[in-house]
Amino acid sequence: MSEEKDCVWSVERTPIGPLLLAATGLGLVRVVFHADARRVRSALSALARGLGVRPVPAEAGHPLLTEAAGQLAAYFAGRLRAFELALDWSLASGFTERVLRELATGVPPGHRRLVPGPGAPGRRAGGRPGGGRGDGANPLPVVVPCHRVVTSDGGIGGLGGGLETKRQLLALEGVLPSPLF
Repeated sequence: MSEEKDCVWSVERTPIGPLLLAATGLGLVRVVFHADARRVRSALSALARGLGVRPVPAEAGHPLLTEAAGQLAAYFAGRLRAFELALDWSLASGFTERVLRELATGVPPGHRRLVPGPGAPGRRAGGRPGGGRGDGANPLPVVVPCHRVVTSDGGIGGLGGGLETKRQLLALEGVLPSPLF
């Protein structure tokens, strides 16, 4: 098996709960919210199927995961506005990958991407009207900011990590007020 496709993982504690980080030799390939033991097992099984390799726990000091963890810590501390990490897009393809790349480069921190109707981010990425947004299958949440996609009718939309997680991320970026208590 190629070193580029070997997959290592770790779980990092963050203010929004534990995040599973997985990387290949190409870059960060997966971020999973609420990484309790059950979710970790499920995510590792899905990674094995998706990448065709068995993910292994990272040794301490793995360069890519250490860098990702450091940038996430700086982001959550308010010291980092944009991630500069190598990303492995192996778990996204076609239309979904185009939408996620649009989100990664087209929505700066502290801003939101309004969704005026079904499929808007997808149309910007070359999809057809009504064909879906493509951000619901984001394998790299937080780093690829699908949490910045909100609805134009005043709703914040959804997020795989749940609405409270989305609220926390938007508050961190100054889009929503922080909780009062």
